[in-house]
Amino acid sequence: MRLPDLPVRAVLPDVARALGAGRPVVLQAPPGTGKTLLTAPYLLDSPWLAGRKIVLLEPRRLAARMAAAAMARLLDDRVGGVVGYQVRLDRCIGPATRIEILTEGLLAQRLLHDPALEDVGLVVFDEFHERSLFADFGMALTLDARAVLRPDLRLMAMSATIDAEGLAAHLGADAAVVSASARTWPVETRLLAHAPGATPIPDLVAGGVLRALRETEGGILAFLPGEGEIRRAQAALARASLPREVDVLPLYGALPRDLQDDAVAPAAPGRRKVVLSTSIAESSLTIQDVRVVVDGGWSRVSRFSPRTGMSRLETVRVTRDRADQRRGRAGRLGPGVCYRLWDEATDAALFPESLPEILDADLAPTRLQAALWGAVERADLPWVTPPPEAAWRLAGDLLFSLEALGADRRITARGRRLAAITAHPRLAHMIVRAAEEGAGRQAALCAAVVEEAGAEPRLRGEDDARRLVARVQGDAKLQGEARLPGEWTERIRRLADQWGRAFPREDRARLDVGRLLSWAYPDRVAQRRDADPSLFRLVGGHGARVAPDSGLAGEPMIAVAELQDAGAEGVVRLAAPVDPEDVERDLAHLVETEDAVAWDARADRVAARRRRRIGALVLSDSALPNPPRERVAAAAMAGVRQHGVGNLGWTPETRNLQARIAFLARTLPGGGWPDVSDEALADHLEEWLGGWLDGVGRWDDIRRIDLGAPLQAYAGHRSREIDRLAPAFWTLPCGHRARIRYDQGDQPVMSAKLQDFFGVEQTPRLAGGVAPVKVSLLSPAQRPIAVTDDLAGFWRGGYLLVRKEMRGRYPKHRWPEEPWRL
Repeated sequence: MRLPDLPVRAVLPDVARALGAGRPVVLQAPPGTGKTLLTAPYLLDSPWLAGRKIVLLEPRRLAARMAAAAMARLLDDRVGGVVGYQVRLDRCIGPATRIEILTEGLLAQRLLHDPALEDVGLVVFDEFHERSLFADFGMALTLDARAVLRPDLRLMAMSATIDAEGLAAHLGADAAVVSASARTWPVETRLLAHAPGATPIPDLVAGGVLRALRETEGGILAFLPGEGEIRRAQAALARASLPREVDVLPLYGALPRDLQDDAVAPAAPGRRKVVLSTSIAESSLTIQDVRVVVDGGWSRVSRFSPRTGMSRLETVRVTRDRADQRRGRAGRLGPGVCYRLWDEATDAALFPESLPEILDADLAPTRLQAALWGAVERADLPWVTPPPEAAWRLAGDLLFSLEALGADRRITARGRRLAAITAHPRLAHMIVRAAEEGAGRQAALCAAVVEEAGAEPRLRGEDDARRLVARVQGDAKLQGEARLPGEWTERIRRLADQWGRAFPREDRARLDVGRLLSWAYPDRVAQRRDADPSLFRLVGGHGARVAPDSGLAGEPMIAVAELQDAGAEGVVRLAAPVDPEDVERDLAHLVETEDAVAWDARADRVAARRRRRIGALVLSDSALPNPPRERVAAAAMAGVRQHGVGNLGWTPETRNLQARIAFLARTLPGGGWPDVSDEALADHLEEWLGGWLDGVGRWDDIRRIDLGAPLQAYAGHRSREIDRLAPAFWTLPCGHRARIRYDQGDQPVMSAKLQDFFGVEQTPRLAGGVAPVKVSLLSPAQRPIAVTDDLAGFWRGGYLLVRKEMRGRYPKHRWPEEPWRL
């Protein structure tokens, strides 16, 4: 076998020697050096391989197919001969195949079926810098298998932009790092500054392509975040006056296979090709004729939120390592040019490298497979980057709710059935549950529709899963609808056949789509709320909304398969109505009965209700008979807090009693008198008022409570001394009783006609003689004449002037010279 003279060839003997010695290898080689194409064929006849297979892992299906085709040509063979590949729903491997090129997700499945990989001698992780969740999990399982079952299994990771030394240290103390230099072609970088957000990304990229067409030669590869942006950029270029020899081709993961092949094939003679691609073209494949890269500077990533249990797609600024990968596409076959559609400040601020997907992914499938492997805790596997504890725990909780894990978080018999289906555990649970009711095939088709719905943007307007499933089934009632994409429909049918093959071909029952979805997404059952028919509330309490013109609007309940997490109100992308009775029956294990006794501020009374609920969804709400008296009292207490102590049924007498106790606490410090200010009473409501709310449930009744008794009881054993130390009245010599006011300031005040004080020589004193009363002396017309807290001094001083003036004004009244002696 004659290998082409590519740069990596020079270091392959070093790779072979290290692997021959049983050492793991990290091969660091720039793009275009031939590491994907040459490494496996070079090692195929190594003695240590002993005729066993090489498994080469690629991050994407297109890269796996292209690598297989290129290697087969190199070996003058056909795909499926010595070199074969397997990707999702596509397998081309024959009995003579020794190099198997797989997408990363298939390695875990293979290890779970054959933990020792008996027929494999070498596992190679290509483009490991992308750090997909599948790659990280596959690496952890492979390392565990080497440590326990297959110490002779060789392991290798290849990348252009990874911390090779750090990865090698994780693979083993004896791991070798081999670096290949490249005959790199220079790539001129041109920054095209644009005002942030001023121009939509598709228009921005289209403008960059037009400029590149004017200024450069050769094929152009332009990067955009997703299929939607690619279509809009393609439309923008179609409206422009492109040269007649230019062909504009899209490239993304869901594109039909033949169109993908067209995008990566060489341009026809005399033609110039422009490829509009997602990040699928960043690495691991070479697009022929490309001399120019136009980088829009954005990528689309999935973010998982442990808070909501949902994933969402985000458009984020490209990282430095990914931007360099993109730029390298222009220099693979000769000198090139890279147009970066951002300015120098943005370029300097690019984050150095993208984070491993494991840090921001839904871990439920991974944790189920880990449990099938025997790993219960995170620490049970040798992760390159351990998954976050919160996401790991959330995945375990979900799998427990699906009965896939037991309370000890070990896999159950049902969990093994779910893992065998290979769909997301939610969907696998739905299929298994439906199969038990005789509808396994229907559920498999529904699961496939849910799985693939997001891969076809042209169906984004279809949010009703019932209609989408019916259209896939060819329902005659929907013949007037636009035809579904053939490739997409075929992929769904093949997935459904794969997931449903363990069940009878003919179902014996038909189930509502919404009911099926409620089994897969019990936490995303939603109930209509408020008067707006487009607003719903999910089990977890988060809001969700459908389009006002959606067929889902107004339904009492829906089961949501896809929800775009948009903050407080998520946007429903795919759902179906579900019968509330089905929800109550099927999710009975989640139903909780809550006896709620609380203050109803609207009705100003205690409301006692019995509610049956699933999370935040109320299934029924009825009056609670004979609520516990202590709970009614506690709810009434909450009503008092809402209204405030000052709005209780105070009377002048009870306010004066409050002031009398406050006077004694102030005058006799340390005497054990309680603080009865409104603020203190509010802080100690239960202590002084709690016992008086028994059986009282309405605010009007609470305000009728005589607060004198609670206040006196609050004073405890000192209450018997209140009347003696701080009397409400003072009996004068004439027999009249003068009210003493304690709420007029710091000093109590007593008012009466001056004549009523005849015979009283000294000022009355309170609190055991400690505090004098301020006496307000009134004229016969009840007008103040004098105010004093020294009555003896007044009689001998101020009274003389008062007497002189008052005798003339009120001659019929007595004005003795020495009134204290009477």
